[in-house]
Parts: sequence; C-alpha cells; structure tokens
Amino acid sequence: MDDFQVRFVGTLLSYAAQRDLSPEQLCQLSGIDWEGIKQRSGFIITPQQFNNLWLNASQLSNDALFGLHFGESLQLAALGIVGQIVQNSQTVGDALTQAADFIPLLTNLFDMDVSKSHDTFTVRFIPYLDRADEAPFALRQMLDLAMVFVLHEVNGLMLSKLKPEAIFLPYAAENELEYTRVLRCSPTQTDGTYSLTFAGHNWDVPILTANYDVQQFLVQQATALSNPVNAEPTLKERIGNYLITNAYLGIPTLEGMAANFNTSARSLQRKLQDEGVTYQQLADSIRKSLAMTYLESGKYPLKEISYLLGYNELSAFSRAFKRWTGAAPVTYRTFVMLTKEAS
Repeated sequence: MDDFQVRFVGTLLSYAAQRDLSPEQLCQLSGIDWEGIKQRSGFIITPQQFNNLWLNASQLSNDALFGLHFGESLQLAALGIVGQIVQNSQTVGDALTQAADFIPLLTNLFDMDVSKSHDTFTVRFIPYLDRADEAPFALRQMLDLAMVFVLHEVNGLMLSKLKPEAIFLPYAAENELEYTRVLRCSPTQTDGTYSLTFAGHNWDVPILTANYDVQQFLVQQATALSNPVNAEPTLKERIGNYLITNAYLGIPTLEGMAANFNTSARSLQRKLQDEGVTYQQLADSIRKSLAMTYLESGKYPLKEISYLLGYNELSAFSRAFKRWTGAAPVTYRTFVMLTKEAS
C-alpha cells in the first residue's frame, strides 16, 4: 500500500479504538497482519481484506454509518494533505480543486471531480466500477467518509459554515436524520450519483490559515489518537482527543458528540460524570487552549477568534475568556506581547 493509504488504515484502527473496538481483533477477523499494521510498513491489504475491515468495524460497533462518523474524525490523518492544500490555495474553489488531486493518494476505489456553473459548483465522487465488485461495502463507507470529509475540511478553512444546496446518493439513506446532521442537508436519492452541490458565490470565498496553524500545535498534544496500540484511554481522554484534533472545525454539541460515539447524549454525560467531568467542562478546556494559542500568536483579530471558537458575538467570547483566565482577551494579548518584547 502507498504511504498515505497505510496511514489511513492505521487511523481507521485508531478511530475504531475510540469506539471501544479492539484493533487487534478487527485485524484478525479481517485476515490482516496485525504485526505488520503496528510496524506501519511492509504489509499489503487486499481489496477483500479492506472490505472485511470496514464490514467488521461497522458490525462490531453496531453502526451502519461508520464511514460517515469516521469522516468527522479524519482531520489528524489528513493534516499533511490539508497543509499542502492551504499552501497552494487562495479560495474555496482552489482548495477543492487541490483536494481532488489528492484523492488518489487515499483510495483507489473512486475519483473526485469538481465542476463550476454560473450559479453553483458541484463535487462529484466517481466510483471505479471494475473495483466496486471487489470491495462493495468498503466503497460505500469510503464514499460516505469522503463526502463528510470534504465538507468539514472546507468548513475548517472558512469563517462561515458551508452548507450544501443539495446532496445526491444512489441509494435511500438508511438514517436520513443522521446524514442531514453530519452533511447539513437532507440527501436525495438518484441514479448512480454521489455529489455535493453548493451555491456558486462560495467558490471565490477566501480561505483562512488560522485554523490550520492552531491544528498543527494541537496535534502535538493528541498523539494518542494516532496510535492504536496505546493503553486503552478513558472516555474523558477519548473525547478530549476528539475535541482537540477537530477543534478547528468548531466544538460539537453534546448531542453531536454522542451521535459520533453511537450513544445517547444522556448516556454519554452520565459516563463522563462517573469520571468526574462534564462534557461542557471538556469543551471549555479546549476552547480555552485554542483562545490562548490564537491570542498568543498575535495574528488574528478578536472577532475572527471569537467566530472560530463558536461564539456568534464577541461579547460572549470576552465573557467566557475572562471567566477562564480572569482577564479580558485584549488584556491577555497585550500582556503576552509586552512579555515577548521584554524577553
């Protein structure tokens, strides 16, 4: 397998571990060399084994939308690709065009095409029919993953939430409400088409690098997520890692986090409370880390930082930051800048 694909399989197993699945058991059930996976080199996965890996992960987690949910957690594995996209893009259109060039690095099951008309632009995912028969379950899960991954990555580079005008799938969505939650648009069934269509005015929207800069910093603190052989983390640690590695896309609600972990909001909150913390406390700790990192960089206006942390009003962000640190954001940044100058 190519390096990016090897990294992808490792990250899929890491995500499975988040979902309380055993990576070693998944490999054994799928006929995959677990020792080779741990070495991260010198191993081959056949299309049938890859299909079995997806099938077993879905069945053991009791989650038919495993790929859709994995797509919400994939930023860590694709960070290098996103970095290259950022470096070579100025607008959303540029970023999507660049993203299409990188799809073959991650999968040989389908290709991605981006086209623009006067009023809209469309991202299409085109399966390779000769390979669909070899790994049909993996193909469908990977296509779900690709759709949510593209949407969330572009949102991570903007100051607004990009919402599709339309989503087309060649099958009836098994859980339409969950597709709508993740993709922000209700899917429509059509013949043979996997696509996302957006309003044309989004094409020339400038992308931001602020989220990616902070993501690089935070990834250094989340290495546990990328290593499936670590000791089993607590639920608090697993959710904390998820929040850290996805923080540049915004902090999900309790309900959104529960859906990703395939449980109810009440059950998730109860389990966290058993570990001595609430979901709100975890979310606030990530917001605080992000806020301090943005402010210490001195690069970004307060209004932009406020939006990136999920606050609609600057005043709400200022109140929260003062509650966390005892100082207003502008005061904290001034103090940091003066300290840097003095040293």
